[in-house]
Amino acid sequence: MSRILAIDYGRKRTGIAVTDPLRIIASALTTVPTGEVFAFLQKYCAEEAVESFVVGLPLYPDGNPAQIAGEVDAFVNRLRKLFPEKEVYRQDERYTSNEAKRIILESGVKKQKRRDKALVDKVAAALILEQFMEENYW
Repeated sequence: MSRILAIDYGRKRTGIAVTDPLRIIASALTTVPTGEVFAFLQKYCAEEAVESFVVGLPLYPDGNPAQIAGEVDAFVNRLRKLFPEKEVYRQDERYTSNEAKRIILESGVKKQKRRDKALVDKVAAALILEQFMEENYW
């Protein structure tokens, strides 16, 4: 089997998470500068078997698209052109950043490390991937 890769797109940084090859566990992988994300994805997909992508869908609590939604749509379109053989799914990402902050706080990470926004982004990507897997595989 191959992995599923999740993306928490941001204007500055993009969080990345992946499943194990059997698609049992979703794990935070890394955070990359958004300007470098396509180069990272090309390299990663050349080294690992990735079946599909899950991109966080930014919505306000009322379900309307968030301000960044247009940028995410453009990102998804470019992703589909770059990887036409891979399916690209969208997953509601409401509250994932807040949940990531809570998880990091509860994990006992020191205060200075909790301020690391890159850590929040990759944990949020893992939460997006977990939600997708729960809704589609478990």
